[in-house]
Amino acid sequence: MVIKGLIALAAIVVVLAVIVATRPSEFRVERTATISAPAPVVFAQVNDFHQWDAWSPYAKRDPAMTKRFEGAPAGVGAIYTWSGNREVGEGRTTIVESRPNELIRIKLEFVRPFAATSTAEFTLRPEGDRTAVTWSLAGRNGFTAKAMGLVIDMDRMIGGDFETGLAQMKVIAEAAPRR
Repeated sequence: MVIKGLIALAAIVVVLAVIVATRPSEFRVERTATISAPAPVVFAQVNDFHQWDAWSPYAKRDPAMTKRFEGAPAGVGAIYTWSGNREVGEGRTTIVESRPNELIRIKLEFVRPFAATSTAEFTLRPEGDRTAVTWSLAGRNGFTAKAMGLVIDMDRMIGGDFETGLAQMKVIAEAAPRR
């Protein structure tokens, strides 16, 4: 009886391992909002980490988190590190590409709650006096992340945060003075 139970348990573990192994190795989450402000105004909100507290949903989750700015004041080479509660964890962001009014690409390195490296991008598309901005996050899933994906949907988990952040960015950019 015990042997049959162990065989059944082993079979379940093998089936789960096969299911996890066949899950996608890459993920991508993205949201887009149209902001009634010119691209330079929107670009300024993203290209300077000092501006992020005003619109980032993550900054509001732990007002006591420690933050540090290093490198360039904005654009390529700007670095923002943080360490906070369980909700925000700990990590480092570095702007690795910055094309004015078009694209900001960021290397995002998490230390905790789990180690991971991803790429965040903000793509701006001017539409007259408005700007469509897309916030995306892409990366690779290791075996553990694939297993977690069986019960946690990355798009659902992060997508709402992106929507919240873009909505707050919209409020700030639309209220900004025009040059």
